[in-house]
Amino acid sequence: MIGLVVVSHSRALAEAAVALAAALLPDQGVAIRIAAGLHDNELGTDAVAVADAIAEADSGDGVLVLMDLGSAVLSAETALDLLESPIEVMLSAAPLVEGLLSALAAAGGGADLRTVVREAENALAAKRGQLGESPDGAVENDPQLSTGVMPVDDSVTDTFEVSGEHGLHARPAAELVAALREFDADVRLRNATTGAGPVPSDSLTRVLTLGVLPGQLLEVTATGPQAAQAVATVRALIDGH
Repeated sequence: MIGLVVVSHSRALAEAAVALAAALLPDQGVAIRIAAGLHDNELGTDAVAVADAIAEADSGDGVLVLMDLGSAVLSAETALDLLESPIEVMLSAAPLVEGLLSALAAAGGGADLRTVVREAENALAAKRGQLGESPDGAVENDPQLSTGVMPVDDSVTDTFEVSGEHGLHARPAAELVAALREFDADVRLRNATTGAGPVPSDSLTRVLTLGVLPGQLLEVTATGPQAAQAVATVRALIDGH
C-alpha cells in the first residue's frame, strides 16, 4: 500500500489536515507520516525529518509527499538525497488538504503510486466545478459513457434521490467510495438531474465533480459479479443520509 507524507511549516497545520482526512476516511490502513515545523514549535521544515518520515511511511510500494509552501518543496527534494535505501517517491504539487483526502481515498483502495498522485493532483476539480470553472481534462467524463448507459448487457442500474442536508459532499462521497470499494463490481455514478458524469465510483475526486445536491437524482450503474450488492449498498447509504 502507498504511504503518504505531509510536509508543512506548521506542525499544527499538518496535524489538523491529517486529522480531517482521517475523520472523513477512517480505517484506511494507510501509513501517514508528518514532517512539519522545527524545534520549540518554530515554523519551518527539516529535510532530515522529511527523509525519516518517507522511510517510515514506505511499505515497499512507494510514497507520495504532499507539501505546503516553497521551502517545504526544497526540503522534500533534499530529503530524497538523504534516503538510506531506494524508495519510489513522488512529490506532488497537489493542494495540501484536498490532495491529502483524495490521495488517502485512492491509497486506501489499493491504487498504485501514479494513480494516487493523479487523484491528489485532480483534487480541486470539484471546487472548480462549484465555482463555475471548467475542471481539468484529466477528470472530465468518460466520452464513451456520456449517455449514462453502460454498454454491457448484464449491468444493474438504479436511480436514487439524494436527500442528505448537503447532498453528496466530501464526507458522504468519501463513505460511498470506501463502501463500493469492497465489491467485485465496476460502478459508475451519474448526476441524472444535471447530466454530469458518469464517473468511476473508486475516484473521490471524480465523484465530487458530479456536484449532487439535495433533491437531485444519483444514477448508479454497476457490472460484475457483485453488481446488485453494490447498487443495494448505495440505496442503503442514501436511505441513511
